[in-house]
Amino acid sequence: MLIYLHGLNSSGQSDKAVRLRALLAPYPVLAPDYPAHRPHHAVERLSGFFADLGAVRPAVVGSSMGGFYGQWLARRFAFSHLYLINPALAPWDLFPSHIGETMTTANGETYRIDAGMIDQTRAYRIGDPCEGVPTTLFLDRGDETIDYRIAESLYRPCGRLRIWDGGDHAFQHLEAAAAEIRAHLDASVG
Repeated sequence: MLIYLHGLNSSGQSDKAVRLRALLAPYPVLAPDYPAHRPHHAVERLSGFFADLGAVRPAVVGSSMGGFYGQWLARRFAFSHLYLINPALAPWDLFPSHIGETMTTANGETYRIDAGMIDQTRAYRIGDPCEGVPTTLFLDRGDETIDYRIAESLYRPCGRLRIWDGGDHAFQHLEAAAAEIRAHLDASVG
């Protein structure tokens, strides 16, 4: 089983979720909706989702802010593997230049980026990325939103890094990433 955690203004019906379902069939791919722009609520909803899975140890893919939440959740729930796609691992550094901007989620909710939201993200900062679940990072050097070198430097000592030239924040190498994820899923059931 694979769980996909969407990014900031996305949803469980995002293009990546749909494509992962197609690329990984017949494995189930669940993609819960959660308010990624409201950190405490996001963690509460996702924690309940993972608690409801019981003893299942899913592989988890987190994209952008989903990667941020995924690395925190991986230290509280049993994941078989964590995959991060262009993750937003330090949102408190990313968001300040956007304070006051109005954003709209995929579900049509509008909100403004403010200092309170940014401060809430700090509660879900992890200590050492090398403690916890095995992690693979899928990074596009051409990501126009998040500098790939942040994730690369944090996970270089302990994560598997897959870095492509070009691309963008939407991530242009999902087929290659899915092939690696499928190999993990195949090995997990074998």
